[in-house]
Order: sequence, then structure tokens, then C-alpha cells
Amino acid sequence: ILKGLETLALRVGQSCRSAAAIADHLAGRRQVGRALYPFRADHPQVDLARRQMSGGGTLVTFELDGGKPAAFRFMNALELIVISNNLGDAKSMLTHPETTTHSKVPAEERARLGIRGGTIRLSVGLEDVEDLIDDIDRGLSALG
Repeated sequence: ILKGLETLALRVGQSCRSAAAIADHLAGRRQVGRALYPFRADHPQVDLARRQMSGGGTLVTFELDGGKPAAFRFMNALELIVISNNLGDAKSMLTHPETTTHSKVPAEERARLGIRGGTIRLSVGLEDVEDLIDDIDRGLSALG
């Protein structure tokens, strides 16, 4: 554990920078209805995030137009980013909250929380950011 803690700040810093770049990229894609990242100017709580955090974090949430079918086509087209129920690793992983982490939450509550069929959560790891963006674009290409 101590060996891992020595490089934690460097690893998290890199993942945060990559997550910010990925969020910006996603926000500009036509297949994406919204991209949420705490340090983006369009995030509803950006001011609070900037007061409380030194980085925007390693998690990017985005909503694909086309709901659950689009989310699954996107995820199945990826080659580098893996599908997982667990997030937060040196490897980039994503999950579909509606069918995993929030599957037991009533639909009305999920809607209130902004979790819809097209919602995906991406935990950004340490891979090269351009490789991750290429993989994301591969997934988006599967949506037409």
C-alpha cells in the first residue's frame, strides 16, 4: 500500500487531465446529448466543485442519444475501455448505471437523478488519452 501511495497523486492527476479532455471531446460529439464533468463550465455545480476540489476527478458521465440500445452498441464496440460494475482503477472502465449500480432504484428516482437508458459512467485510467478518445470515437461510430 505504501508503494502505491507514493505515486497516487501523479496517477490521479494524469487521470483527471485525461478525463477533462475526454469530457470536452464528448461534449462536441453529435451522438452525445450531454457530458458531465465537474470542472466543465457547463456543469451545474462547477463553482462548488472548483471551491472544494483541486481537480475535476477521474469520472466522466455522459448521455448518449438513443437510450439503452445506443449505450449497449457503444459499449460493445469498444476495444480498449472495458465494461465493469466497478470503477476506479489504473485501467479505464465504464458502466451502464441503469442496469448495474442503479438497477434496483425505482425508475422515477433514477429519472430524478438523471440516470437514463443512455447514461454511461466512464472511469478514466492511465492509458494514453488519444488512445482513449480513439476508442470512444470507435464506439460512437457504431451509433451511426
